[in-house]
Amino acid sequence: MPVVQGATAPVFTIGTTRFTGLASPSRGSKETCVWRTHVAPRTEPNIHSFDREEVLVVTSGSGMAHLDGVAHPVTSGDAIVVPAGALFGLANPHDEPLELVVALPVGAMARLADGSMIVPPAAV
Repeated sequence: MPVVQGATAPVFTIGTTRFTGLASPSRGSKETCVWRTHVAPRTEPNIHSFDREEVLVVTSGSGMAHLDGVAHPVTSGDAIVVPAGALFGLANPHDEPLELVVALPVGAMARLADGSMIVPPAAV
């Protein structure tokens, strides 16, 4: 299916962060997963890593990208390139939501803080 309607795309929530799955194998993409991410105000980072490179583009709001223990301020228009294996998390210490578009290769696995490995729900 070449067009995924945003209004009918599946939505997944982890804590106070919402993910809207746009492109993935179950929605017709063979190589790249893409989703929208909404980070609620006053959200702490959920530190994790991927076995593949991840790219995030901030579309609105501002927040903090925690990358290998260093916090980087990010705002609308910024891109975050997360190398494979890097520890990463997004925080939103502000009163307005942080919105991003995320791209990740199909088949990428996330390692969570507890050591477990998952495929992100928005990438299935």
